[in-house]
Amino acid sequence: MINRVLIRAKVVQMLYAYMVSKGAMTLTTAKKELTKSLDKSYELYNALLKLMIELTDVQDLRLDEAKHKFLPTEEDLNPNMRFVENEFVKRLRADQTLADFVDDKKINWRDDELFVRLLLDKILRSEEYQEYMEMPKTSLVRDGEVWYQLMKKVVLPDENLLEHLQSMSVYYTDDDLQIIGQFVMKTIRRFEDEEAQPILPQYKNDDDSKFGEQLFSKAVAEMEENNSYIDQFVKTEKWDVERIALMDRVVMCTALTEIRNYPSIPVNVSLNEYIELAKDYSTPRSGQFVNGILNAVVNKLRADKVIIK
Repeated sequence: MINRVLIRAKVVQMLYAYMVSKGAMTLTTAKKELTKSLDKSYELYNALLKLMIELTDVQDLRLDEAKHKFLPTEEDLNPNMRFVENEFVKRLRADQTLADFVDDKKINWRDDELFVRLLLDKILRSEEYQEYMEMPKTSLVRDGEVWYQLMKKVVLPDENLLEHLQSMSVYYTDDDLQIIGQFVMKTIRRFEDEEAQPILPQYKNDDDSKFGEQLFSKAVAEMEENNSYIDQFVKTEKWDVERIALMDRVVMCTALTEIRNYPSIPVNVSLNEYIELAKDYSTPRSGQFVNGILNAVVNKLRADKVIIK
């Protein structure tokens, strides 16, 4: 579930923090922090799945409270129960893998009841909700589809969601939310297709589970050598070697480590991923700069037979 796009971002973030610490952070500590950060990304995945159950429960409670008002209306006494009886949410609630993980990690949205209620209000006002409630009949696919659309258009874009998540854990970042949100929506589709185990595992395979720590360790070990390659191709009339942004160096060194050590990953894939990270994490000119330097270094490494792919 945690893909290499997110792993690369986490490695770059941790390598930058390690370099900035100037020895205050040990390599062992940095690797532990990297592992914890990746574990927290998987917690976020489960927390967002759990959020759909919490929102359903709050609406169920509201409908029950309305029945017991002093003067309930006919609608209060006989509410449309389609949303709270959503078949997708029922299956999500019954999933033992999710239930065990949430219980083990003590994931709970009810510590901020106001946030959940305000988010539910947005859902109830949405076109997606209104259309769903007015359908003549529903099905598992339709029940999943409404939550797919609600997550895509209401929940994940909510301006308060990231702030609330970061109050739950400092490890939850915008990068995590963007990537993990896509996997949550993919999981909804897996329930619609009645997958035997719709909840995605933390990693696709053993190679991915080891990728982050291995890449980080190799990037640290090869930092000096990779920097020497980079400095060879910095055009001094345009770029001052001493003034290259540290984040640019971190991104390029990590990219070169991946290109040199992972023959199964196409060079263009690595280049594209790290150029995007430079754009996101460094200066406005970083994308173009990193692109130019990395391509020059790669051409040299190919000419020298250091990389053959």
